[in-house]
Amino acid sequence: MGNEVEWRIKARDGSSVEILVLAERFGRIKQWIEGLGLKLVKFLKKAWELGVKDPKKFIHGIKVATALTLVSLFYYVKPLYDGVEGNAMWAVMTVVVVFQYTAGETISKTINRICATSIAGLLAIGVHWAASRAGDHVEPIIVNVSLFLLASATTFSRFIPTIKARFDYGAVIFILTFSLVSISGYRVDELFRMTLERILTIVIGTCFCIITSITIRPVWAGQELHLSITTNMDKLANSLDVCVVQYFNDQTSSVSDDESDKKSLGYKCVLSSKATEDSMAKFARWEPAHGRFRFRHPWKQYLKVGTSMRTCAACIDALVGCVNIENKDHHIDHMKEQISGMSLRLSANCASVIRELAKTSRNMTKSSKVDILVGEINSATQELQQVLKSNSITNVTKTQGLSPQLVLTETFQLLALASLLIEIAARVEDIVKDVQQLADWLISCLQTLSNLSIINPKILKIHAP
Repeated sequence: MGNEVEWRIKARDGSSVEILVLAERFGRIKQWIEGLGLKLVKFLKKAWELGVKDPKKFIHGIKVATALTLVSLFYYVKPLYDGVEGNAMWAVMTVVVVFQYTAGETISKTINRICATSIAGLLAIGVHWAASRAGDHVEPIIVNVSLFLLASATTFSRFIPTIKARFDYGAVIFILTFSLVSISGYRVDELFRMTLERILTIVIGTCFCIITSITIRPVWAGQELHLSITTNMDKLANSLDVCVVQYFNDQTSSVSDDESDKKSLGYKCVLSSKATEDSMAKFARWEPAHGRFRFRHPWKQYLKVGTSMRTCAACIDALVGCVNIENKDHHIDHMKEQISGMSLRLSANCASVIRELAKTSRNMTKSSKVDILVGEINSATQELQQVLKSNSITNVTKTQGLSPQLVLTETFQLLALASLLIEIAARVEDIVKDVQQLADWLISCLQTLSNLSIINPKILKIHAP
């Protein structure tokens, strides 16, 4: 009876409303649970779609869990635990911190961590030994002075471009290890044994990371960079082709095709690819020879190709802005007819060259069609330039009785579009030069390996033009 009174609310007229209050509270709880369940279902659906779209990410999670499971045996197996004792946790921490998505990044971090930990640990032991010989009063001064000098020098070295690009993580680990060992050495008696055990556990953890990353469905940074460059070439070609075709042929259409719109915006992926390409090229240098990628593969040449592609994508971005300018005056249709054929031809030739470069780069071959296609680009460019210089567009508008001011306004968009197409053609030729330099290097490298009897000479037939 007391519980019933606890939930009962008396109204002014003396009636009881405890049932309504309970129903309202249960309704809110039910609504909150349903909303939470709906969010959970949406999250699981997105996670499933991500795993289906890119199984490498799902496999990466399994690889990290495998490495952690193997390294945890140093805690569960007593003979292994007796060898490293409490420092076994450093192996677990190493796997968590070092294991990365690509094999190159994992190898980079493991080598940086091992070298930095070993050098800093042994150097800290040396400083501790020298300081302990100087006496109890001088020892803290020597340790702190050495810590100050090495920490400041190492931190400053991180601003050097070469160090920052390849050894930035190692510099951080060096400062951390030297600080821990040198400071703890003042209170720890068996400093040398502790340092060696920590180095040993870190080596064990990094070895598990490297073995797991390379043996179980490895994700190579170099291969990802190669795939990114070739994919961006296709996106660049589609954007150029669709943009010009839509302007000259589908301008009057009110319904836009979603697939065409998606292709026309593919150049934006190229514009935002610099950071990713730089990162993949940096880690690809740490990777051993794998697949079609030999040791000392010209990863920097891929960056040159990516830079040329972004320059071309910037011109396409300006072209898209020019195309999207609304023009409600139909007098411009007569001017469009003067350059539509040559503009479509030039854009189609540029797109064909980029697609051919993507195909040859993907197969790591050298195509003889590129030179022919570049010749067609030069021919179409000259024809378009001749039309612009002949003032035939202005003459067409004069025959229609239009004012000079209206002529200037209406022709500005077409002149800008034609000029951008000519500029894009020049940028495409820069991409051709960079890709051909990469192909020449690969062929010369294969010929050298063939002369040294390292590879089968028949492979050269695949890469020959």
